[in-house]
Amino acid sequence: MKPSRVIEVLGQVLRTRWPVFLWGPPGIGKSSVVRAVAGALRLPVTDVRAGLLDPTDLRGIPAVEGGRAVWCPPSFLPHDKRSQGLLFFDELNAAPPMVQASLYQLMLDRRIGEYELPEKWQIVAAGNREGDGSVTFRMPSALANRFVHVEMEVDFEDWLEWAIRGGVHPLVTGFLSFRPALLMVKKAAGEQAFATPRTWEMVSDLLGEQEVAAALRDVLAGVVGGGPASEFLAYASDTDAMELVAEALRNPGGVGIPDKLGPLYALVSHLTARLGKSEVRKAAAVLLPRLPPEFGVLLVRGALISHPGFVMEKPVQDFCARHGRLLSGKA
Repeated sequence: MKPSRVIEVLGQVLRTRWPVFLWGPPGIGKSSVVRAVAGALRLPVTDVRAGLLDPTDLRGIPAVEGGRAVWCPPSFLPHDKRSQGLLFFDELNAAPPMVQASLYQLMLDRRIGEYELPEKWQIVAAGNREGDGSVTFRMPSALANRFVHVEMEVDFEDWLEWAIRGGVHPLVTGFLSFRPALLMVKKAAGEQAFATPRTWEMVSDLLGEQEVAAALRDVLAGVVGGGPASEFLAYASDTDAMELVAEALRNPGGVGIPDKLGPLYALVSHLTARLGKSEVRKAAAVLLPRLPPEFGVLLVRGALISHPGFVMEKPVQDFCARHGRLLSGKA
């Protein structure tokens, strides 16, 4: 299930108060999706790392009151009966079996011993699958049967929309538009780093405001792995592509439009990222009808995310009228 659909499903299921378990490989963005759902529902999140707990941590410690032993539940569990929020057990299946067993009653009955989860709190858990190469313990069937299970998968279009909204560096969005298969890559034997949505966000942060990634040559392989790093560096070091971007902004009506995919993706990603500037919007409006229609569509779709006002300009409206079928995906 792609991330945008996962967000919809979580929002629906959580209204029933049944706990949800979100499955997916490392770095895919499970935690981000949970926080996005919490944000949409305006709920605070309490993040509990089950792998760091002992079996007794959830029930708490005993104390004596009036000659009787009572249990004092931990402070990280919500106590205010009037409060509401989302209790998130991240990496739950990385917890040892005894810790997972201690969660049985909480997941089904919303209580542990004398502690009761406030009525308006909801439970979500997440974890990696056994085949993902992460530290996991098999989830007991008695615990698994208490969850609604949702499996999350990488979807490039979903990621690109998130990346544009989040200001991910245009070199990263342009490269992955050119090579979407490298958004998520299995870890190669002998390497520690591998490409995931999370590690490409790291690349964006490392680039900062830089336009050339050569200074990061020795670092990138340790972020996304050797193969993706080599391809990204070749793309980022393509002087023709970077010169095209600069010339297109200076002379949008006269710049030569290339027929190579790499420079075209670079141009569209840089324009999309900079549409907040009036001079870029002016250049983009001139360039739009000169681009191959498929790349014009990419620019318009990116503009709808990053700067919707651009779509109201007359050259853009004219383009949309001519290429409506492409924009609707019916061509």
